[in-house]
Amino acid sequence: MTDSVKIMPNTSPHQTKGPLVAALAYDGLCTFEFGIAYEVFGLPRPEMGDSWYRFSVCGIEPGPLCAAGGLTVAVDKGLEVLEAADLIVVPGWRAIDAPVPAPLAAALRAAHQRGARIMSLCSGVAVLAGSGLLANRRATTHWRYVASIAALYPDITLDADVLYVDEGSVLTAAGSAAGIDLCLHVVRSDFGPDAANSVARRLVVPPHREGGQAQFIAAPVPEEREGIRLGPLIEWMRESLSEEQPINLLAKRAGMSMRTFQRRFEAATGESVGEWLLKERLRHARDLLEKELAVSLDDIAISSGFGTLATMRHHFHRRLGTSPSAYRKSFCG
Repeated sequence: MTDSVKIMPNTSPHQTKGPLVAALAYDGLCTFEFGIAYEVFGLPRPEMGDSWYRFSVCGIEPGPLCAAGGLTVAVDKGLEVLEAADLIVVPGWRAIDAPVPAPLAAALRAAHQRGARIMSLCSGVAVLAGSGLLANRRATTHWRYVASIAALYPDITLDADVLYVDEGSVLTAAGSAAGIDLCLHVVRSDFGPDAANSVARRLVVPPHREGGQAQFIAAPVPEEREGIRLGPLIEWMRESLSEEQPINLLAKRAGMSMRTFQRRFEAATGESVGEWLLKERLRHARDLLEKELAVSLDDIAISSGFGTLATMRHHFHRRLGTSPSAYRKSFCG
C-alpha cells in the first residue's frame, strides 16, 4: 500500500515576487532531497518580504509518480515550468546510470542557455552530466558515486572531498545533507547572510559550512569526560582569538602534557589545534566582514588573530578563493 501525495504550489496568502525555483519530480523521486528544496525555497516565509523565492514543481513525465518511502506523487505542471525558472533543483536521481530523458535534457540546456542556474543534490549530478551541462567543469557528488560518474563522463573534473561546488550557473552538492549547505549558500548569495542565518535557524543547522569542507571526518567519538574537560578551554579559545595561542600555553591551561593535549583535542574536535584555530579565525573574520562595514580590514585581521592584513589575505585566498575586500563586497549587508 502506498500513500498518495498531491504537490501543490505555495498557496500562502503572502505572495512573493522573487526568483522562481523549480524542483524536478519524477518516477523514483528521492523524497529527502526534494524536501530540502521545498523547505529552503518553497516554505512560506512572510518575514522575508515580497522579494523571497517563488516555488514550483516540474513533473518530467506523466503521473502518478512513485517516490521513495512508498509515496505516490501527483504533479500538475510539466517541463513548461522550466521555461521561466530562475533556479532549477535536481534532487537525487533514480539511478546513477539511468538515462536522462531527451526532453528533460533539452529543456535543461535551453534554461541554462537563457541564464537560469541549475543545481543538483547528491546523485542528481547524473542528470546534469547526462544533459551535457558539466562538460569540462568541476563538480561533486556523494563520494560513493564519484567513480561511476567519472567512468561515464571523463570530461568532468570531480572532487569527492568537498560539500558542494559553485560554478556560477551550475552548482552541485555532495551527499544529501550537503544539499542543505548548498541551498543555504544560494540563499546567502541571493539575499545575504542574515537571510541564510534565519533559514538555518529554522532548520536547526549551522548557517554556513564551507563548500570546500570534507564530506566526512573519520574521527572517534570523544569520551564524555574529555568534552567536559576541554569545553571551557575551547570556549576560551573562541573568545580569545585575537591573542596568540601557542600549544604549550593551551596544554598548560588544560592541565595536560603537549602530546596528550594535542591527541585529545583532535579526538574531541576531529581537527588539529592549528586547523581548528584557523577555521575559527576565518569564521570570526567573515562575521565581521559581513556585519561591520565601518571596521577596517586591518582591525579585523587583528581581532581575528591573524595579526596582519597580509596574513589574513593569504588565508582567505588559500581557503576561500577570494580576498577579504571581495568577500565584504559580496556579503556585507
